[in-house]
Amino acid sequence: MKLTDTLEETFLALSANKARTGLTILGIVIGISSVIVMVSVGQGATTSIQASIESTGSNLLMITPGAQRTFGAGVRQAGGTAQSLTIDDANAIVAQVSAVQYMAPEVSGRYQVVYQGNNTNTSVIGTGDTYPSVRNLNIDQGVFVGQQDIDNYSKVAVIGPTVVADLFGTDAVASDAIGQTIKINKLEFKIVGVTVTKGGSGFQNQDDRIYIPYTTQQRYLSGNKYLSEIDLQISSPALMTSAQNDVTSLLLARHNIADAASADFTVQNQADILSSISSVSQTLTILLGAIAGISLLVGGIGIMNMMLTTVTERTREIGLRKAIGAKAKDITFQFLTEAVVLTFSGGVVGVFLGWIISFGIKYFNLYQTQVSLLSIVLAVAVSASIGIIFGYYPAKRAAKLNPIEALRYE
Repeated sequence: MKLTDTLEETFLALSANKARTGLTILGIVIGISSVIVMVSVGQGATTSIQASIESTGSNLLMITPGAQRTFGAGVRQAGGTAQSLTIDDANAIVAQVSAVQYMAPEVSGRYQVVYQGNNTNTSVIGTGDTYPSVRNLNIDQGVFVGQQDIDNYSKVAVIGPTVVADLFGTDAVASDAIGQTIKINKLEFKIVGVTVTKGGSGFQNQDDRIYIPYTTQQRYLSGNKYLSEIDLQISSPALMTSAQNDVTSLLLARHNIADAASADFTVQNQADILSSISSVSQTLTILLGAIAGISLLVGGIGIMNMMLTTVTERTREIGLRKAIGAKAKDITFQFLTEAVVLTFSGGVVGVFLGWIISFGIKYFNLYQTQVSLLSIVLAVAVSASIGIIFGYYPAKRAAKLNPIEALRYE
């Protein structure tokens, strides 16, 4: 039998019962579109997390007080509210670790911030003039904290766009805030700069922050000499590991700690954090895809059920074809073709529907999604494979029918 004849017979057979064919294809459409959407959500989350981490700076080492604790998937975090880092530690690192390009101390805390009748509770970070270089922070209007502000314990502040909106109204622009006086924990600070929008959400919103001199924060807000974090920008990605080891050895010596396991600080490598979180996100993506894949299995069972029903309904037709010379392989190929056309058609429609849904989720800012070419190709290939796998048994059953018994079938 020619391929064109097979395709023509397939079209006629599937068109004979349009409702049943449509419902069977719908099962594949739902399965494929679910896989596309779930995988796109997982990949979008991975990309969003990577972009968020990378936007905080490049070639970063982050030193935090407290012993290191390891959570699931290798994600590490400094422990508790320990206080063990000082500006002397930070200066010693700059002086003795040659791979360090920039260093930025941090003293952080959340405080109530008031401007006239408006107020907000936000993160206040005390830092130095190198912070923009270390953390890839750009100034939209005004200037950042300067060395003179640090030396003089100046009460100046640089605020993020979210803080501008909270204190000055959603219609306010950066220039409206420059020169104004706000109260942080009941102390007056003059706004000297506004940062460029970076994005984020919740406690990780990089636009919902206020930056002041770290000396000012230590004297007037935290009330002690300790740092919350020391950020280091390393001159080259190739030097990250060696710099991390050098910094660890130096701080152990300065803190008189012989055993690294008893360290009262944690040195985190940005690349390691990114790798660990990406690994978690990829695992969740696979899990989401697997859950959605269950609907594909159900769709495949629907294909098999329909094809078995079709074989039963067309028993006399099969017997007639075999009686006039059709071979078993011709019958097998005919029914396999019908199963593959069903699933492939559903796969194509499912890919299109999945892409539309993923685009809609991203367009309406419900969630970050990313549809990859690999997921589309994989989805189409899987749909065709389902047709072969779940259509093979009905096709073989049809091919094995005895022509005489098939012709007698009522």
